[in-house]
Amino acid sequence: MRINGKKKIPLEYLMIIAGTGLMSIAINSVFDASGMVTGGFSGISIILKKWTSQIWGYGIPLWVTNFVLNIPLFLTGWKICGFSFVKKAIVGEISLSFWLAVQPVWNLAGNDLLLAALYGGVIMGTGIGLVFLGGGTTGGTDMMAAIIQKYIQHYSIAQIMQVIDGLIVLVGMYVFGVHEALYAIIAVFIVTKVSDGLIEGIKFSKTAYIITSKPDEISEMIMNDLKRGVTGINARGMYSGEDKLMLFCVVNKKQIVLLKKKVDEIDPDAFVIVSDAREVHGEGFLEKNKSVVNMMK
Repeated sequence: MRINGKKKIPLEYLMIIAGTGLMSIAINSVFDASGMVTGGFSGISIILKKWTSQIWGYGIPLWVTNFVLNIPLFLTGWKICGFSFVKKAIVGEISLSFWLAVQPVWNLAGNDLLLAALYGGVIMGTGIGLVFLGGGTTGGTDMMAAIIQKYIQHYSIAQIMQVIDGLIVLVGMYVFGVHEALYAIIAVFIVTKVSDGLIEGIKFSKTAYIITSKPDEISEMIMNDLKRGVTGINARGMYSGEDKLMLFCVVNKKQIVLLKKKVDEIDPDAFVIVSDAREVHGEGFLEKNKSVVNMMK
């Protein structure tokens, strides 16, 4: 997220604030209102609110539990990864606690647990995705997952969160019942898919392999018209025995249609293979060393 080499800091913080606002709606107005525990420190907060209301007659506010539980986690993250790791997480946590405290509660799903799982999952997943894209976390299990992901990078943060949240859902089963917990599992799945899709969708690109008898013309078109780099790879057709130059390039989703059209115009006999590139680091795409975890620095 840069303009002329400078970070768009205000936009990143706005994404964190907007994302935590959506998360608060899902927590306050869907999950808590429906008695559904979907994981995270927010899920623990819902459990404690229910449990303390049965003991004392009133429950501990969600924002209080959420804020207090994050204090030791922030101190741990600060000690292990340094202040640069937790600075945006602090903003996210304060923002989420603020929204939980001041946001009015609407029972959006009523008594329909399926609607609660669907709408709550989509709203929560979108909120988490925006927070991650802004380079932050809200503390809780997403920060815990971010720390763990530094050591097991072949799993996404959202996937790690799915495991942690699943364990919290099991605890919630004893407070709210098996029926609610089963719907909560659906919600956790939707949260993971939506947040993962939002994060990866921003970075999603297309890879094109082009086998052509006119590599120079097509390379010039890619570099001049699409403003993308291209690499030539020596290849041999095993049936024809002919040596050819296979072109390799990565373009964004919008450019792939134009690329195929222009290749057909230049060489109708060209052989084009298009595949998905889940993530691209480098000039013109996602900046190097700027994964979701590194964006918190």
